Amino acid sequence: MGSASLPPHSTVQCLADRNLRTSFRSISFSGNFVRLPIELNSKYVSRKKHQSRTLTIRNDYPQNADYPRTYSKKEKKPFPVPIVELRRAARERAKNRKGQPKGSAPPPKNGLLIRSLIPVAYDVFNARITLINNLKKLLKVVPVHACGWCNEIHVGPTGHPFKSCKGQHASLRKGHHEWTNAAVEDILVPVEAYHLIDRLGNRITHEERFSIPRIPAIIELCIQGGVEIPEFPTKRRRKPIIRIGKSEFIDADESELPDPIPEPPLKPLLTEIPDSEIVPPLNEEERLTVAEETLEAWGKMRRGAKKLMRMYYVRVCGYCPEVHVGPRGHKAQNCGAHKHQQRNGQHGWQSAVLDDLIPPRYVWHVPDVTGPPLSRELRDFYGKAPAVVEMCAQAGAIVPEEYRPTMRLDVGIPSDVREAEMVI
Repeated sequence: MGSASLPPHSTVQCLADRNLRTSFRSISFSGNFVRLPIELNSKYVSRKKHQSRTLTIRNDYPQNADYPRTYSKKEKKPFPVPIVELRRAARERAKNRKGQPKGSAPPPKNGLLIRSLIPVAYDVFNARITLINNLKKLLKVVPVHACGWCNEIHVGPTGHPFKSCKGQHASLRKGHHEWTNAAVEDILVPVEAYHLIDRLGNRITHEERFSIPRIPAIIELCIQGGVEIPEFPTKRRRKPIIRIGKSEFIDADESELPDPIPEPPLKPLLTEIPDSEIVPPLNEEERLTVAEETLEAWGKMRRGAKKLMRMYYVRVCGYCPEVHVGPRGHKAQNCGAHKHQQRNGQHGWQSAVLDDLIPPRYVWHVPDVTGPPLSRELRDFYGKAPAVVEMCAQAGAIVPEEYRPTMRLDVGIPSDVREAEMVI
């Protein structure tokens, strides 16, 4: 069902024919070319017989797309930017710097904060808290099932019938899932990282792996971006650091500066609501409001985290899901991925992408909640979406355009197997 790989912009060309006075226009839509005849008058043909018209159709979101593939535990994650491109860019920067005086490093490399990103960090923190609180409310009215043997979940009245379980004793169950009630941790995958008191300090050694607290990685990114949390103090510099080597520096003298005045947080920080105090939406209108607010918080958290990741380093292991927020990864030898013995348990650090920091849990999209359940024979016609988006969609929220291709909302689903066999 995946669409053919085509350039993002399709070209429509009209060529005049003197004899037939008819041309054909090729339109690329979702990987399919459709040729439509266009009648041209004689005046246009006589004057434009040696010219052609070109029209560009922009289609940012295709009609049908596959969700991101899941990599095997025995397969290394690809680099976000290929090594060849990184080396080429490094040579280009070295060539441009040749003969020029070396300037000072900009923030956050010099130890200072980026002032324009501090409000973004607060927005990401509050959006995450809002998302968690609203998901607890939606779980009271939208049924979400989790398999007791694997990490697969499903949003709908009943669990899906697909034989895709790969947990323990899956062969005895013939791949069937054993569905139980899901929790918020099943929808938002918890990704933890070490909390750094000094972002530019020494790397965490293997012996310090138990003495340093671990917090959600998105919270650590917000703290390094400027969020002040009393429970997790961090070092804030008021002067740029002084580099004495490639990886060595000293802090500037701040004794001449006045004593720092404790300032209140830039924005009030929200807190999570305990499970015992969660009040589910009582009617249809309240459920729709909560769903729209949840979808907005999900988008705000991802967009803000992406902005922070452009300036503040986030590393991920290429073999396991370990994430580290900081310019250099830690030295803890706790990687247990495939062939970790050859690396002595050390992580293979590389630049992280947004899905490494906030991994979306893709679930099958249910076209009609009140209709018949999903059919095993029509599996190729169903789409997928992040669990948060699917929950909000079933609660009545409008699905954003960016998720429509993977959910295949514009693709017709056959009513039975016989009709599916007739599909070309």
